[in-house]
This record gives sequence, structure tokens and C-alpha cells, in this order.
Amino acid sequence: MERPWHALSATDVARTLEVDLVRGLDPEEARKRLETQGRNELVREEGASPWAIFFGQFKNLLILILIAAIILSALVGEVVDAAIIAVIVAFCAVLGFVQEYRAEKALAALRRMLAPESTVLRGGETLRIDSRDIVPGDVLALEAGDKIPADARVVESHVLRCDEAPLTGESVPVGKACAALDPGLGTADQKNMVFTGAAVTYGRGRAVVTATAMDTAFGRIAKEVAAVKTEKTPLEKRTEEIGKWLGIVATGICVLVAGISVWREYGTGLVDLKFLITVTMFAVALAVAAVPEALAAIVTGALAIGMREMAKKHALVRKMPAVETLGCTTVICTDKTGTLTRGEMTVRRLILASGGLTVTGGGYAPLGEVCGPSGPVRPGALPNDLEAFLRCAVLCNDADLAEVEGKWGIRGDPTEAALVVAAAKAGISRAEACRACPRLDELPFSSERKRMTTIHDLPGGGRMACMKGAPEMVLARCTRLLDGDVVRELSPADRAAFLAENEALAGQALRVLALAHVPLEAASGPGCDEDAVERDMIFLGLAGMMDPPRPEAAHAVAVCRSVGIRPVMITGDHALTALAVAREIGIWREGEEVMTGGELSRLTEAQFADRVAKVSVYARVSPMDKLAIVKAWKARGEVVAMTGDGVNDAPALKHADIGVAMGISGTEVAKEAADMVLTDDNFATIVTAIEQGRWIYDNIKKYLAFLIQCNLTEVAVIGGVVLALGPEYLPLLPAAILYINLATDGLPALALGVAPPDPDIMQRPPRDPRESVFSRDVIAFIVRALVIEIPFFFFLFFHDLGDMAHARTEIFFLFIIVEVVIALNCRSLRYSVFTAPPHKWLVLAVGWELALIAVLMQFDTVRESFGIIMPTAQDLTIIVLFSAVIFAIMELTKYLLRRRDVRMM
Repeated sequence: MERPWHALSATDVARTLEVDLVRGLDPEEARKRLETQGRNELVREEGASPWAIFFGQFKNLLILILIAAIILSALVGEVVDAAIIAVIVAFCAVLGFVQEYRAEKALAALRRMLAPESTVLRGGETLRIDSRDIVPGDVLALEAGDKIPADARVVESHVLRCDEAPLTGESVPVGKACAALDPGLGTADQKNMVFTGAAVTYGRGRAVVTATAMDTAFGRIAKEVAAVKTEKTPLEKRTEEIGKWLGIVATGICVLVAGISVWREYGTGLVDLKFLITVTMFAVALAVAAVPEALAAIVTGALAIGMREMAKKHALVRKMPAVETLGCTTVICTDKTGTLTRGEMTVRRLILASGGLTVTGGGYAPLGEVCGPSGPVRPGALPNDLEAFLRCAVLCNDADLAEVEGKWGIRGDPTEAALVVAAAKAGISRAEACRACPRLDELPFSSERKRMTTIHDLPGGGRMACMKGAPEMVLARCTRLLDGDVVRELSPADRAAFLAENEALAGQALRVLALAHVPLEAASGPGCDEDAVERDMIFLGLAGMMDPPRPEAAHAVAVCRSVGIRPVMITGDHALTALAVAREIGIWREGEEVMTGGELSRLTEAQFADRVAKVSVYARVSPMDKLAIVKAWKARGEVVAMTGDGVNDAPALKHADIGVAMGISGTEVAKEAADMVLTDDNFATIVTAIEQGRWIYDNIKKYLAFLIQCNLTEVAVIGGVVLALGPEYLPLLPAAILYINLATDGLPALALGVAPPDPDIMQRPPRDPRESVFSRDVIAFIVRALVIEIPFFFFLFFHDLGDMAHARTEIFFLFIIVEVVIALNCRSLRYSVFTAPPHKWLVLAVGWELALIAVLMQFDTVRESFGIIMPTAQDLTIIVLFSAVIFAIMELTKYLLRRRDVRMM
């Protein structure tokens, strides 16, 4: 196996790629390579056409059943019913088309992130060329602000640092060096490589292009995004299940009614073509009545309403079924940088010889205080050692802090900016300090030196050298220590104490910098000697900083834990940093594991499957590691949500059951690959979205339980009477059947679709994604209807067969009143109406239906078309009493369901 580029020396890289590092590629050679290698751009894949997306909406089994219902309804003369169903189907198809038309744009977003132009060496000249014309072997000239156009091996670095957060998740810019590295290192640890999509934040350098287009780390992610197949959501699977059972029921009714009718009449010799057509039309009409026509519209409408409500709460849903998927989420795999944390380095601790201090506040806004043991220090009256420390921190610094339109931001390195912000909290302005002590010269930071030193004029005369860097490197150049107001000798015990503090801060995942200064001879200035300046320095102290967790993240994680959702952190940062943040916000708990990408890569699939449930924190992972983690959780039957903001998150976002991208800090790649985008980058918004998803699914179940029990009761009563006595004893005429269907499938059902959530919606464990939509509570309501209601309907009809008009009147009004009672009681399938009372839209819908039927009964033509008469007071009393019995039995059913749930907890 060939050695990877980062394991080769610069000379070997140049020899392998046949390039002169000083002159770059010959222009003619570059042209030939462009012809053979192709342009430096991602492969374009043809997406589905708008027509294909539109017609794809009709592949849903439930929609196909409704289309069959349209045809059959028209054949049996129910034109109004056919028209209503057709409108519902068209509504669902159009709404689904609008949502999916905008969905598959991840590769286009990846292409937009490529730099338009880059600086290269060709034939000894420095040229600006189209980034698409870069080829392997090109020598890139890199400066601060440049976007990296291709993967390249660094061959020259002058304090070169790159922001690789979008690719690796690293929260701070990465210093780049030239030396060859160990072959086994992952992408995040390849310090001598620069990668497509990263940006140069500091310094300058040169790098030889090793990979372009789809061969880059960026391109490999694009391949993964394109290769991930979109899976059906739990709701889509459940809808198909509903469609399958409705199809079976409808077909069974047709076969049963037609078969028994023909068999019964066959012995009489009366079976002729007219009889067969009559029986077939009646069987088809019953089958159509069994299908809840508005189910697809209710599901689509509930999702659309949920999308609108979530948008108000900073969650934009790009793919409609994802709204419901959130309701059964069991695992949230979340990135750290910018998602759980603010994405802004912040100083948390200062360690001086006189003691430790805490810095409050987070982010780049200079809001907070520097607090000692006796409380906050007062700006303008700082202790001498603290003032010297902070003044050194802002002088030996290249970052700037600025407020634009009420928002604080930085220019420069985030680590340096954190020191500027800490000083501002104590009342020291970098701009004022630099005006008072202008910089004369500097000894820049490098990966070998691990420190930076600047030289300044002092206001009263003389000069000062200020140093910051790695604690061990700074301490090695110090012989004295500022202790309060006194400069004294730095003893071995002092050195040991500060090194111990450094280890303690590092153990808390704080990035630690040490500061020192020293007065200089007046002759010192530009061109100063490193050995002459950086010696016999006065040690000032340590600063510990980190990217702080979002304040609301801990609460969101606690809520997830309380409802049985497992949060898992996946980050490109170091394990110590990841563990500290995970411990602080509650993702990691005692007994759970931390795993690095290197450890993960050494495990087989089976070994990883055994450990995945024990690991709460993954550090130093690659994009493919993230995908493996999501797949492992899904293989366990979990419903996985993945949050992220970087390019490296795109494959996992797309493969997860629901991908959640950050709207502010997220790359376009992440947003296009995700199902949902958080416009406030707030992890806590996911908890709100999960509640919304549970609410929507609950309401779909309420509607389903209500409508199926009503429809099955209608079909069983009407079909049973006809099968027993013949078509001439039809309990309800077609007009009356149609009215009942429209009344119950209409406003009351729609109102159930927007019912408020149950009181315990965020106290239950996640729903099993394999759970049938015909869950125990739905089945309990359906069985109750079949066992209790149907016998009474039969009794009421058969006891009055001598007067068909009266019998039909009792049956008609019994259907109306009972279904109204059922609608009111289906406000919750678990809680009593006294605990979860009907909401105003349900009350208004029921009130409208009762008022409408009361008005319609005043017209003779309506009563004649329905085949009924005006009910007597006795009729209404019997109907109301029976409805009260149904109400009581429903309440008892809920009570028994609640008791069972308590016993199972």
C-alpha cells in the first residue's frame, strides 16, 4: 500500500507529483493534466424532474385507494362523494410536490462552497486562475483570507493556520507544519495537509495539490451524500400500513356482501344480471364508506400546521414527514462546536501568583466580570499583577473586537480574541493599549517556537517585550515572577505549581496560554535578536479558555434524558475537550464511555455494535466515523436524529432518520442535506420540535380511532341488515349515509387534527418506531365500538321493522349523536374529558353539526331524501341515554388503559 501524502516528505511529494516547488508546474504540463484529470469541480447528478416529483406523489397506497374510491363512487352514482375525494387527493399531491421540489440540493451547495479563484505558481510566475482549472501538482500560494480550493500537502509554512471546523469540527484554527507525519493519522490530525473548503485564518505558506474534485476529502463526502438512499419515515410506513388494511377491509366487504347475497338468492333462481349489478353497486358503496376519505388530507394538514408552528419556534422543516419522525426520536447524535457550544472561545480562568480568578460571561460580547476570592474586581482599580497580565494579553495580540449592528464579532484568531474580550471585561481596551504602547517589532508564533513575542514603546520611555505561548515554553524563558506588586525570583516550587495548574486546567479541557513580559534596553527594536529578547523574563500567569456550552443546552439535554432520549456527542475536537463539555451539560454520565475515531476504526462492525450503546462521547472522528455511528444506532432499531453544521456532517445528516442543521453557523451543504434547519442554532429548539412531532402523531391517532370506529360501525350495521334481510330493508338511504359521512369526516375530524397535546406528552418514553398505528388504545376503541355499539344499533332497528321510516329515523339520529359523543371523547385517547376537556374548535365543530341537522330537519324535502321523519321526544331520550352509556364506557376504557400503562412503568 502506498504511503499517504501526509506521511511523505516535501521532497518526496514533489518527486511523486513531478513538480518543481520553486517554479511550480509548467503551463503546458498543467494543461495536459487538466485534460486527463478533469476539472476541479464536483460531479453533477441529474435530479428528478418536476413532473417525476409530482407523479411520485401518487405512489402512496392510501392515495391509490382513494383514486379507486373516486372511480367506484362515480360508478355507483355518488358524484358528490367522488368530487370531494378528488379534491382531497389533489390537495395532498400538490402539497407534497411543493415540499419535495426543493429537497435534493446538497451537491449544488457543495459546489457553491468551492473558491472561485486561487493563486498558483506556474512556470515561475504567480498567477490567479479559476479554481476549477487547478490540477494535482499545482503549487498553491496561501495567505490569510484564502479559501482552500483542493487538498494539498504543505511544503512551506509561515505561522500558517487554517479554520477546518466545517470539515473536521475542530473548534480552533489548526497550525500547519511541513514535516512528514505518522501514516495512521486521521484527517483532523494531518497538520501538514490543507483541505478543500477550509480557510486560511493566519500567516502564509505554500502547498502542493494532491487531490482535486471528487478525490478530495470534500469530494468523498459528496459521494457519501449522493450514495445515501432516502428511507421512508415512520409516518410514511404507518400510512402505508393504514392503506393496506383499508384495502383489505374494502375488498373483504365487497367479496363478503356480494358473495353472501348471491349465495342466498341463488337457490331461488332470482340471480340475473340486474340483481348482480345491484348487489355489486351496493357492495362497492359499502366498501367506499369504509374508507376514511379525509385521512390523507388530515395527515397532510396536521403536518403542514406542525411545520408552520415549528417555524414560529425557529425550526424550519424542509421535508414534511420529518415533523412526525421527531416524535419517535430515541437518539440525538449532535455535533459539539457551534451546536452545543457557542462556537466562540472564552477565557474562563486566570491563574496569577497571587491566586486564581474566574471570568464570567460567554462569547465575544464583553459582558461579564473578572472575579477574585473577594468578589468582582473593579475596572480602573485593578490589582497591579492583574493589570500587567491583561495589558500584556492585548499587546501581544493580533485580534480585534468590534460591535456591528448590536452584535459583537472578531477579526483574527479566536484564541487571541478571547484574551481581548477578557481584558475588556476588566476595563482594558486593546485599541487604547496599542495607541499608548505602539508595536515596534515581533517574533512570530510558529509550531516549533510555540510562542509569540512583541516589542513595544512605553509611554514614559523605554521598551517592553510581551510574550504569550505554551506554558512550558514561556516558563522556560522566565527567571522572575510578578507576585502582587512585587517582582521576585521564580523558584522551582513556583514552576512546579504553575505546571500543575496548567495540567489541572487542561484536564478541564481548557486551552491554556502563559504570559510574560520584560523591560528592554532602549536600543532594542526592529531587527532584535531572539535570544537577547526572550530571556530573563517576568512570568505573569496563565489563562484557561474554552468554547463554552450554550446556557440552554444543559436544560435541553436534561429534558431529553428525562423522556428516554439518548443524547450522543460526536465531534472532531480532542477527547478531553469533548468530555469536559459533555460532562458540564449532562451528555456524559459516570459509567459511560468516550471513544476516539482512532479507537472506532480499529473495531469490527460486530464489536462496535456491542459498544455503541455504552458510548456517549466520540472525539477526533472523521465524516465516515459519524456515518458509521448513525448506522450502528439505526441497526439497533433506534430512530436517530443527527444535528450538525459542517460539511463533514452532511452524509450523517442525510442518512439519519432526521437531519437537523444549524441555520446561522451551518454550511449550505448541511442545510440542504438536512430535514430540518434551526434558525436560532439552538439545541434546545430540538426539544420543542420533538414535542411538536409527538403532538402531531397523537392527533393522527385520535382522528384514526374516531373515524375508523365510526365508519366500521356504519358498514357493519348497514351491511349486516342487508345481508340478513335483503336490500329492501336498507337501514339508511344513500343520501343519509352520505350526510353522516360528510358530517363526521368533516369538521369534527378536522378539529381532532388540531387538538392540544395531552398533559404528559413530554413525560412518555419515545414511541417504538415499529409500533403499529393501530396501537392498543386505538384497537381498544375499535373493539369497544364493535362489541357495545353495533348490537344496540341492531336492536333499535329490528325492534321497529314494522315502521321503516321510524326505524331509519332512530338509526340516523343515533349515528349522529353517538359519533358526536365519540368525537368529544377522542380529544384524548388516554385522559378523561374532565382532565383533557374538548378544545374550542372541537366544541364549535360539534355545535355546528348539531345546529345544522336541527335546521335541516325542518325541511320536508330533506327528510324525504333521507327517508326519515321528525323524531319524537321519546326517540331523542333513548338516543341520549344510549349516548351517555357510550360516553361512560369510553371513560372506563381510558381508565383501564391508564392503569395498564402505570403497571407497565
